[in-house]
Amino acid sequence: MSVIMKKIKLGKSANLLSLGLSVLAIPTHALASHATSVETVIVIGPKSGLRTIAGSGSTVEQQDLLRARVVSVNEALRQVPGIYARDEEGLGLRPNIGMRGLSPTRSTKILLLEDGLPLSFAPYGDNATYYHPPIRRFARIEVLKGASQIRFGPNTVGGVINYVTPPAPETFQGQVGFAFGSDGYKETDLNLGGPIGEMRALFHANATQSDGVRDHQALKINDLYLKIERSLGATHDLTFRLSRYQEDSQITYSGLTTAEYLANARQNPFVNDGFKAIRYGTSLLWSWTISQDVILKTSGSFSWFDRDWWRQSSNSGQRPNDASDPICLGMANLLTTCGNEGRLREYHTYGLETRLSHKAALGAVQLESEMGLRYSDERQNRLQVNSDTPTGRTPGTSLNAGVRENNLRYVQAWSGFLTTKASLGPLAISPGVRLEHIDLRRVNRLNPLAPVQGKDTVEEVIPGIGITYRLGPKFIAYAGGHKGFSPPRVEDTINNTTGASINLDAETSTNWEVGLRGDVRPGVSMDITWFSMDFENQIIPTSVAGGVGATLTSAGATLHQGIEASLRGSFADMGLMEGGRDLYVRSAVTLVDEARFQGTRFSNVAGFGSRPVTGNRLPYAPRWLINLAVGYVFGTAGDMQVEYVRTGEMFTDDLNSVAPSADGQRGLIKAADNWNMTFNLHPQNWPFGAYIAIKNATDARTIVDRSRGILPGAPRQVQVGITKPF
Repeated sequence: MSVIMKKIKLGKSANLLSLGLSVLAIPTHALASHATSVETVIVIGPKSGLRTIAGSGSTVEQQDLLRARVVSVNEALRQVPGIYARDEEGLGLRPNIGMRGLSPTRSTKILLLEDGLPLSFAPYGDNATYYHPPIRRFARIEVLKGASQIRFGPNTVGGVINYVTPPAPETFQGQVGFAFGSDGYKETDLNLGGPIGEMRALFHANATQSDGVRDHQALKINDLYLKIERSLGATHDLTFRLSRYQEDSQITYSGLTTAEYLANARQNPFVNDGFKAIRYGTSLLWSWTISQDVILKTSGSFSWFDRDWWRQSSNSGQRPNDASDPICLGMANLLTTCGNEGRLREYHTYGLETRLSHKAALGAVQLESEMGLRYSDERQNRLQVNSDTPTGRTPGTSLNAGVRENNLRYVQAWSGFLTTKASLGPLAISPGVRLEHIDLRRVNRLNPLAPVQGKDTVEEVIPGIGITYRLGPKFIAYAGGHKGFSPPRVEDTINNTTGASINLDAETSTNWEVGLRGDVRPGVSMDITWFSMDFENQIIPTSVAGGVGATLTSAGATLHQGIEASLRGSFADMGLMEGGRDLYVRSAVTLVDEARFQGTRFSNVAGFGSRPVTGNRLPYAPRWLINLAVGYVFGTAGDMQVEYVRTGEMFTDDLNSVAPSADGQRGLIKAADNWNMTFNLHPQNWPFGAYIAIKNATDARTIVDRSRGILPGAPRQVQVGITKPF
């Protein structure tokens, strides 16, 4: 079987995309351009929108991104309370984002959006993040964690992260940037936009490469993004987006054993492993302002994601041996006679969604309602091809080689929601409900003469309610509760060999929160939230429970409780500094006081299945997360910032083992303290701006993950860049 034939096209791609776009087609007669920004799907909107949201939320503004000179989305999200963003390869290409003590592995508990539309390649059938656009594409980030997140779905257990791209400019303008640094870091970034006839366009291009945080880990990505906005008279807006992402990385999937880590913390024995990915995405959003109080927004979207990950090991417990690779004969022959595995994946994702918002009054009560309906179609084509040689890319002929997996997986989902906000004076009550109907299908094609097929259906009603009370012009109290829901993956609900339903229940929880948010005084803002997530059935990867597989398992009943808080202050906004000078501080603190197994629960660690773990702490749930930054602005000349990041200690298995295991997958991860420094220079008489960023300034040696073996944290990194606006 040739790798060229590795994927059978799933069909209907062009037809479904054409159907979605034809539904959105708008007559182009009587065109007229106006200067107002076109409408988008609103998640939070401007930062001031946080004053009216019935639940916890945060934003990371463009100024925050520039002052910290973040390289990855992980660096940006650490500024948000409640978020644990775990590093992997150094550029955030496969971010691992957890919220409030939830597992960060592959960001499966998080719903990722771009401009309010799904960013993940399979949010229903396989919500794992193996791709992420460069952070430079975005102008700001919105994070929503309360009951308001049921407007989006399907994942409502953790929260929503919405990446917001800048609007297309109304006058021609642009900026080019170049950066280089330690560990082979190089980056070129271009933003360009302006009017084109009746339209406005924005083009972004980014090329980034790095040697990564381990040996033999060359990373290289190229990302292109185009946004076109067009106003059709005073009541119709169109936004078209098109993107292309490509990655070619020499990266392994496996971490290190304890012995390997102690010998050389940054080694990578698997020099022939490689990851190649390409993604095309497109969407069209039509906004129709029917009246001053009624707006209809309809979108069609499509993405195609193809990735091939060839590797000789998937975790530190899988080292070449006679049983798994009879022609290998051990690690000594890793680069000569040992074979490899090709995990080959292709995803087609389609979406069609419409949202209607309406404002009205019922006596003294002001009503703001929104309802929506969405159809999603996901198709996965999955192969595992085992080759006979380290660099082989075709099926081998030896024992355990050849095609080991050949799966088609389908998901079709209908969802709808209705929310209403009723305001009377300082009080606002926001009830809502979301409905999910998901049809899943799996086809095992290993035997083409007798394929094994299976189907399953998941349905869920997701209610929620939020309450706000205005304590002052810029200060509110809020409370809310909602049902958390995360659908099971196709592979976790349908057996591959029999086609029978495995009956792995959907992940559900009851989420509560109470908080205060607003301006304590001019120039000083705060937000503090108590949260509780009570899971009936939390799903966790077996690898973080001490196993070596990639399948999921039920952790049963679990409880998460804690407090998250942020505080910001600016001497300039307080009126204490003038002339463009400013001394500012921002902080985000999270205490996950409880993250424990409840009920009768026994260990998932091999050989310890009879040991009870009830009351033990969940894996990868650090108790403390702290982000503190202090900066000084030198008028128009520039600014500097010092940032402190602390990640508390965490267990890596359900036994809460402290001593490291031989394979490195178990054992306590100690608390990590990192210091970052940034200097930005942009004097008025300079034709360009410049910056220098020092990450992990003390060169602290840390471990960030043990789920597939030990992964080291990034060493000290220095990056220098220049930017030229035009």
